[in-house]
Amino acid sequence: MCNETPAIATTRLCQGCDLPLQPATLDAKHNAYCPRCQTQLSRGGSPSLSGNLAIALTCLCLFIPAYSMPFLSVRLLGVTIDGSLWNGIEHLYNDGFAELAVLVMFCSIIAPVLLCSALILCHIALRKRWFMGLRIGSDIIYRLKGWAMIDVFLVAIAIASFKLKDFADLMVGPALYALILLQVLTVLLISRVSIRRYWQAWRKETSYQHESKDVHCLFCHLSQPAGTHCQRCHHRLHKRRPQSIERTWAYVLAASVAIFPANLIPISILLTNGQHLEDTIYSGVVSLFNSHMSGIAVIIFIASILVPMAKIIGLGYILLSIQLKRMTFAKHRMRIFFIIKMIGKWSMLDLFVISIMLTLVDRGQLLNFIPGNGAVAFGLVVVLTLLATESLDPRLMWDCAATDNNTHKRSVDE
Repeated sequence: MCNETPAIATTRLCQGCDLPLQPATLDAKHNAYCPRCQTQLSRGGSPSLSGNLAIALTCLCLFIPAYSMPFLSVRLLGVTIDGSLWNGIEHLYNDGFAELAVLVMFCSIIAPVLLCSALILCHIALRKRWFMGLRIGSDIIYRLKGWAMIDVFLVAIAIASFKLKDFADLMVGPALYALILLQVLTVLLISRVSIRRYWQAWRKETSYQHESKDVHCLFCHLSQPAGTHCQRCHHRLHKRRPQSIERTWAYVLAASVAIFPANLIPISILLTNGQHLEDTIYSGVVSLFNSHMSGIAVIIFIASILVPMAKIIGLGYILLSIQLKRMTFAKHRMRIFFIIKMIGKWSMLDLFVISIMLTLVDRGQLLNFIPGNGAVAFGLVVVLTLLATESLDPRLMWDCAATDNNTHKRSVDE
């Protein structure tokens, strides 16, 4: 619930629209959402921080078998080929696609490992009362939460398996079980982790005596009077993210240019039975339909064609609305922004499939698989759209929107 006349000590500005609110005490079954923009203010219940630590430590242990052992093996002409995540990255690098190798490694290995390590660092910092440790750890969690894509990688393994099942015998490797368990724990961890709770454990909001609250810190979620630096985490304070519109426009326009070669240039090249098959994203979807793999074709079409275009169009619409100072449909634009954030990472699906195919196809025999230059352009689209989403400050949508005075009286339901 959110009350209309909160005490200054417990008032918090919504990080999505800057509406002053006072979240009431929540039970274990309910979350709190802003009544105006529906941004989640806090999670219901009180998951223990020690539980987060246990999950993070378990994930770090699972990373070892998940990344070092084969997740899938193929048997072709009596030869068994083991596929691991490192092999796919190595093949991408050796084939001259170093940028794609770095991107795949970052999203599937570096970001998840750093995320868990940062969480452990936060616990150490709280125990030792080490301010810089907590700040560094919480910064890593804040910036990398959306880049950990183990779930996307698992779906990519399934798609690559369907593509190869007609050419070779497939065998499940031990790393696949570790990846599945790792994904379950990662989802659980991300759903539990709240940076605000860690900073609350460092110092509670109510301990700050503020006569007014004009700025909300996006790093530790402390609402406070206007100033140069946050009083709790010492990050620079800004009423709005500096040059948010300009930077977002730059990313969106660059992605709009890169999406053409990404869709027109072949993204993969497969040599089979003497045939040289070059596939763009669209032709690959068509060939999957023709091979009676309609389910996989739909997934690839949505993730690799619809999602990048929807992100570019959606972000462009939001930016134009902000600059034209549109006062209506702010809630609809906020929903579009939430959807863009939610679906953004799934554009990586095709790139993961390429790295897995490189791992499992033994070149020089009947099958020969190499990436096309379109994969580089597509990787650029993925990165640019993710950066565009992160750089856009959603509060700009509400600066020119009409404020409903009755909003303060609404209840916040799960």
